[in-house]
Formats: sequence, C-alpha cells, structure tokens
Amino acid sequence: QVQLVESGGGLAQPGGSLRLSCVASGFASSNFPISWYRQPPGKMRALVERITTDGTKTNYADSVKGRFTISRDNAKSTVYLQMNSLKPEDTAMYHCVRGWKTLDYWGQGTQVTVSS
Repeated sequence: QVQLVESGGGLAQPGGSLRLSCVASGFASSNFPISWYRQPPGKMRALVERITTDGTKTNYADSVKGRFTISRDNAKSTVYLQMNSLKPEDTAMYHCVRGWKTLDYWGQGTQVTVSS
C-alpha cells in the first residue's frame, strides 16, 4: 500500500538545523510531486514547500524562504526538507504529502520543536 514515512524531527535550538526525510513506498514516487506541510499547535496546516517530479521546486511560505530547501533522490524514493536558521515559530508537526494541488496520501508526520 502507499506509504509516506517522515523522520528527522526533534528538538532544535533557535538558529539550528534539522533535515527531514520522507521515504515513499508502495508506488512509483518518481512519478509524483511531493509536498511538505506543517501544522503548528492550535493552527491550520499550511504548505511549506513542494517539489515536482523533475526536481523543480517552489517555495510557498514566505517565512521559510532562504532558510528551507526541498530536494529529492528518486533512486532512494526519498524527499528531503533541509531546515536551517530555525525559529521558534517553525515548531510544528511536519507532514509529507503525495501531490501538488490534489493531495491524496499523507504521512503520519514528524514533530519539530524549536526552543532554547
């Protein structure tokens, strides 16, 4: 079955870095765009970044421009989210999602907490 499994979250200090990974299985992930969404405590989910099958990427959230970078390794069926210069407001559950506008499968998420 289709699965998306995130990892790499944890506790980071402000200004620190984390790299999230999303491993896809059960489908040919190289044929699908993948998006990263996040949901801060008590708030709605919001798009962070997304990447097309050929690696073209779009920064959607202005708050992460210049700090977060999405990439993919289709040979490993993995999409990454490199997060640098982390801020407390980046604290959220991060989900990878199959799709661009039509989102059909979500991973369970990985928690990122930024705090000193």
